[in-house]
Amino acid sequence: MPTRSGLTLPPALRTLNREVISCEKCPRLRTYCRRVAQDKRAAFRDWTYWGRPVPGFGDPDARLFVVGLAPAAHGANRTGRIFTGDRSGDFLFEALHRVGLANQPTSTHRDDGLELTDVYVAAAVRCAPPGNKPLPEELDHCRPYLERELGILRQVRVFITLGKIGHDALVRSFVRLGLVEPGRKMPFAHGAVHELPPPWKAVVCSYHVSQQNTFTGKLTPAMFDAILERARRIAGGESGASA
Repeated sequence: MPTRSGLTLPPALRTLNREVISCEKCPRLRTYCRRVAQDKRAAFRDWTYWGRPVPGFGDPDARLFVVGLAPAAHGANRTGRIFTGDRSGDFLFEALHRVGLANQPTSTHRDDGLELTDVYVAAAVRCAPPGNKPLPEELDHCRPYLERELGILRQVRVFITLGKIGHDALVRSFVRLGLVEPGRKMPFAHGAVHELPPPWKAVVCSYHVSQQNTFTGKLTPAMFDAILERARRIAGGESGASA
């Protein structure tokens, strides 16, 4: 699994990703992903769909950790790489390339040469959910994978949460691990910054990069670039006031 500058993933992350790929904890999601992979979309009829849970992707030495919602049915569920093969991914990786965190602006399939620097991307749910709406118990089943990533990616300093569901899943993981107080309020709002205890620094919230948000102008490239630049400044030492 190649990453930045030809590095390979550390053993703990390789093990975790294998466990993610083989996970069968959520029958509803596994049935849905397999059905989509069999039925396909006409535009992708020549593809062999991935049809399995999708692991995280990026630089194992990243200081930035992007947490999204879930794979798209005909995006990552098709290609096998998170945020790859759909309009949300197009928006995300174009932005990462603009600010110097990706070596190319496109992400089309697992062997397209994309490399990320200083950023790792994952999701609260690792299988594509019907209607993009995972059930609470499905979020619970996936949460241990996110929590293990928190322990493996030791250089992470700032989290960027895309949308409320991913944000809330991350905050619940913080609470479960005893890293923030159970009663602490960390509400989601675009542009909000919530400080974290060391070694981490902050969570920076953004509207999700979904087609619904980006096509309507709710989230523009300039708005998202500002989120990424703010996260990088905080990771580099600039203080980020809680919002």
